[in-house]
Amino acid sequence: MNFDPAEIADVPTTGVRRVHETPLVAASDHNLEGYGCLVDAPESFPIEIVRWPAQGWRLIDANSGDQGGIAEGVFEFWWKGETLYARNNAVGDSYLFGWSNWLFGWSNWPEKAATDGPAKPRRRALIWRANYHPDGGQLFCPLHGEDFAVPLALPGDDVTPERFITFWCDGSRGLYIHPNVWHGAIVPLDDHAEFLDRQGRVHARVSIDFAKEFGCYLAVPMQRPAG
Repeated sequence: MNFDPAEIADVPTTGVRRVHETPLVAASDHNLEGYGCLVDAPESFPIEIVRWPAQGWRLIDANSGDQGGIAEGVFEFWWKGETLYARNNAVGDSYLFGWSNWLFGWSNWPEKAATDGPAKPRRRALIWRANYHPDGGQLFCPLHGEDFAVPLALPGDDVTPERFITFWCDGSRGLYIHPNVWHGAIVPLDDHAEFLDRQGRVHARVSIDFAKEFGCYLAVPMQRPAG
């Protein structure tokens, strides 16, 4: 997969030397309550669209403010060396989402991570950023049954790294995330993965930069949860 680093939408923040380990759980309809749900039929699953907020005391007119519709496309992820790149063809953005390592003791921080060549062995990913979409929900469905993990936190702009939980999905179903729910990068366990992405076309983002705000990276385990 060809990728030009100059296309990256946001330059990642690096330089910190602290990691916050997220707890890992296997995603289920029960423990995803409030975050979203697992999806069996992604093509027909309804994507929530949030009405544009009123700016003052006058209300938004009925039948307006929520007509932006849905954007849909393939969201591609691939590991190069120790770096996770992605391209969201639904909205035309490219990303550097994070970095990997094999041992739980770090010998190679993100500034020195390999950015090209074959994907290296990995047991966790370091994520520098998360966001939520106030305008609508987002659906990720693996096109080839790929396992993946994603850190999620419930709504609230006072979020901290401690509020994130990593949900592991076995690739047999899609994952839908409600509007306003914080989500870090989708982290595929395979070297390369493709997802059907369906989301609100407005694609507004509110972001948190863990390295800048909390002096840490968010660590995402990359294995099946015990039990």
